[in-house]
Amino acid sequence: MKFTDLFIRRPILAIVVNLVILIAGLQSIRSLSVRQYPRSDIAVVTVTTAYVGANADLVRGFITTPLERVIASADGIDYIESSSAQSVSTITIHLKLNFDTNAALTQVQAKVAQVRNQLPPEAEAPVIELATADNQFASIYLGFSSDVLDQNQITDYLTRVVQPKLSSVAGVQRADILGARTFAMRIWLKPEKMAAMGISPSQVRDALARNNYLSALGPATSPTSCSARRTTSRT
Repeated sequence: MKFTDLFIRRPILAIVVNLVILIAGLQSIRSLSVRQYPRSDIAVVTVTTAYVGANADLVRGFITTPLERVIASADGIDYIESSSAQSVSTITIHLKLNFDTNAALTQVQAKVAQVRNQLPPEAEAPVIELATADNQFASIYLGFSSDVLDQNQITDYLTRVVQPKLSSVAGVQRADILGARTFAMRIWLKPEKMAAMGISPSQVRDALARNNYLSALGPATSPTSCSARRTTSRT
């Protein structure tokens, strides 16, 4: 006699055992965590510094090298990649597997702040961004066009209205504007006339900076009118 013969002679017992197995399976679906791959967090921290007008050698010597030297002493770093191009320095920091991203970002910010005063005064402040390895590519692309607005105006609208709203959505890590057309002023200098008048490019830049200002909107009041009455006396 086989063990399975018991369930053939007693079908009720077979039904009860099947129901027990079914109920146990339904309960396990709610309690067990089933994943195809284990959870792994691989984050990348990018430090971008703009140094307008400097060539790649100057950027590497005055921007990339000092920042890379201090950043390398932070904890949780697997390896560092850096590139120096015309007017821009990019340092990519690859963190160790499952390392605390908030702690690593805080340390990188602290290290960059240590040498901020040693960088050239003309260089802009380093921009530090954190991204996970599984979010290197965009999840969705949105296109914007208008028959009334110019490309500069579309970019201004996206920067002021659309980008902040997309960045505030839960689950969105970052919203970038690709192909932006920002408002800018291009100035072509004439070296001969500048040399004759003794004007350097830095003086032109300072003059433009002095005349470039932002004025906030404020209340407007009507001027008060004062009337004076002249009296004469006759004797």
